[in-house]
Amino acid sequence: MSRPRLQDVAEHAGVSLATASRVLNGSARQPGSVLVERVRASAETLGYVVNAQAQALARSRTGLLGLVVQDISDPYFSSIAAGAQVAAREHGFQLLLASTDRDQAVQLEAVAALVAHRADAIVVVGTRRDGPGDDALDAALTRYRDSGGHAVLVGQPLGEVRTVRPPNAEGSRELARDLLALGLRRFVVLGRWETWATPRERSEAFTQTVVAAGGSVDVVPVESFSRDGGYDAAGGAAALVEQAAGERLCVFAVADVMAIGLMAGLRERGVRVPDDVLVAGFDDIPTLRDHVPALTTVRVPLEEMGRRAVLAAVAELDGEELEGVDDGLEAEVVLRESTGAAPSA
Repeated sequence: MSRPRLQDVAEHAGVSLATASRVLNGSARQPGSVLVERVRASAETLGYVVNAQAQALARSRTGLLGLVVQDISDPYFSSIAAGAQVAAREHGFQLLLASTDRDQAVQLEAVAALVAHRADAIVVVGTRRDGPGDDALDAALTRYRDSGGHAVLVGQPLGEVRTVRPPNAEGSRELARDLLALGLRRFVVLGRWETWATPRERSEAFTQTVVAAGGSVDVVPVESFSRDGGYDAAGGAAALVEQAAGERLCVFAVADVMAIGLMAGLRERGVRVPDDVLVAGFDDIPTLRDHVPALTTVRVPLEEMGRRAVLAAVAELDGEELEGVDDGLEAEVVLRESTGAAPSA
């Protein structure tokens, strides 16, 4: 049995092909309510499936919203994606997700694919990285916007694209102040992030605050901004713990996933947290709820970041000016067992 055509629906409903098309393809020019109900009833009776391409042409929209993240397996990005998904659904959009594994070439391919599928808007989530990769992304998003598309970034600004900025520096400064208030003066940062903006913002703000208060900061190089990066840095951190000769030492991992990897590596070396060394992270990812010892961190409104990005994209599509998207997001320090504090939510 052949699949029913739009012409079949029109004949069954006793209307013209143009009228059936306007009803089922979402045109702004709708006939009266009686005809609308008759056409929809005929479509349901015949089992007619709407042609998405025809519907997009009628509406001048596809109803698709692209979301490009650097690593969907990282709870930081999956939390942002969750907030974006809720906001997209509330506004009638289907979210198309692409994860790039932090590869800038793959990121460009993802953007190009979303443009080819005529996504109404594209949200790109992730830290900027100095160099030709960011320049290429800027050029791609500029071409997309010049052709009528809409783009929003979550991270650091790039070109003229509207950006939702995480409170990286603010949260790191507040964390440093709270740890200094505990009487700590000697710190280690897992870092050396000359090109990646997010870890650089966090490590620099933390270090500057500590040094300004008379404390000291050592740096343990990290190969990747991930759980494995933190795990691999455990040897260097353990060596500094030994050199501290009993003086309280606190390691700041600029992301919770790195802190989790670091603590696993320290545990394998017989270095106990918080008895032998203190550890702090950043982001307050959901998986911390099940981690022992509970990790001191900086709580960032990850889902709100994703929600704001989608709301900004939808507002641009509708030609509206959305207030509050660019307002500063707040970070909250949460002191827990890994820095010797009592457990907290």
